[in-house]
Amino acid sequence: MRKHDPANGNGATTSVTDAPPLQPGDHLTRAEFLRIWEQHPEIKFAELIGGIVYMPSPLTRLHGVTDHLAATWIGVYNAYTPGTEAGSNATTMLAGDETPQPDDYLRILPECGGQSRNIGKYVGGSPEFIAEISVSSASYDLNQKLELYERSGVLEYVAILMREQEIRWHRLGAKGYKLVAPTEGNIWKSRVFPGLWLDGIAMLDRDAAKVLAVLQQGLQSPEHAAFVKKLAKRKKK
Repeated sequence: MRKHDPANGNGATTSVTDAPPLQPGDHLTRAEFLRIWEQHPEIKFAELIGGIVYMPSPLTRLHGVTDHLAATWIGVYNAYTPGTEAGSNATTMLAGDETPQPDDYLRILPECGGQSRNIGKYVGGSPEFIAEISVSSASYDLNQKLELYERSGVLEYVAILMREQEIRWHRLGAKGYKLVAPTEGNIWKSRVFPGLWLDGIAMLDRDAAKVLAVLQQGLQSPEHAAFVKKLAKRKKK
């Protein structure tokens, strides 16, 4: 809210409620975090993890290119799988005050039996699948955020490590995350989203044509067809 300042003869207004911008390391509640962020639309990326604000340094071209390919891969799967939703850099309200902004997510829609929900204009709860583009295994994507996604119930978490040129596909089990090895040909296959196949070498080489060709094989599999029918049946109930 702003009010007129009578001491200012030119009719200018004075801010009475604007908060200072978010700063890395701030300790905030989710309500405080969202209130400040919504007052500062110039801030494009910020996360609240463990009550602490995290804001990344400027992202490199390599990060942007890899993220775009990962989003394309997930987005094409979403296009052929009614009952799912894909998104990028969306503020997500997990349990407690945890508020990450994952690079890319894929979820089963709530009306089709998904474990997440909608809270106003935000995603609430845990998407079934999250992918993060990480500079290296030392980044907080493989430390604070991995632990957060694990305890929040994200069923599959894929970290694409640019420095190590490695893909780490985590699958949630009774004892937490377990690293999943690729199948023959270095192909990872999602258990939560049948038909979501990833050629790891092609992703690391940023070979979009091959990434999408292998995905198309997954989309044409009997498992994917059965999954689409399952989601449609759930929605009718």
